[in-house]
Amino acid sequence: MAKLIFGMNQSLDGYVDHEAFAPDAVLFRHFIEQSRGLTGSIYGRRLYEVMRYWDEDDPEWTSDLRDFAVAWRRQPKWVVSRSLTAVGPNATLVADDLEAVVRRLKDELPGEIEVGGPELAHSLGALGLIDEYRLYVHPVVLGHGKPLFAGPRPPLRLVASDRIGDNAIRLTYVPA
Repeated sequence: MAKLIFGMNQSLDGYVDHEAFAPDAVLFRHFIEQSRGLTGSIYGRRLYEVMRYWDEDDPEWTSDLRDFAVAWRRQPKWVVSRSLTAVGPNATLVADDLEAVVRRLKDELPGEIEVGGPELAHSLGALGLIDEYRLYVHPVVLGHGKPLFAGPRPPLRLVASDRIGDNAIRLTYVPA
C-alpha cells in the first residue's frame, strides 16, 4: 500500500514561492534521491505546469539538474485538472473522481507517492488521504504569497525534524 506524502519548501512565515528562495546543493541532492525513490507524483495543474520545465533538456544544466530531470521524468505522474485536455510524457490526466483515483493508487501501488501543490494537498488532506507532511523550512520571510496550507491547517503531530544542508529544516508530521 502506497503512502501519500505532501512535502514542499516554505518560508519561515509559511509561504511557498519557487522564485523567492531555492534549496542549497545538499538539499537539492536530497530531492534528487527522494525523487528517485518515489513511486510517482500527483500534481495540481499549476504546479505541474511549473514542473514541466524538467521535460526538456537544457545544455546549460549542471549534472545535478540533469539527475533531477531524469528522476522526475522516470516517475509516473497524475495531474489533477478540469481545464487541461492533455498532459506530457509519463503523465495521466485526472479530471473526475479524485478521491476514487487516489484511493486506488494507494491500494494498488507500493512505496511513496508525492503530492504537489497546496490546494491539492488541502483537498486530499480533507479526505484523510495524506499520510505524511514534510515541510522544508527555509530562513526566509516573505510576508505574502501563496500559503503552504491552502485552508485551515489540519491537526498534525510532529514525528521528526532534520537539518538538511546549511539552511533548511525538514519537519515531518503525520495527521493527529
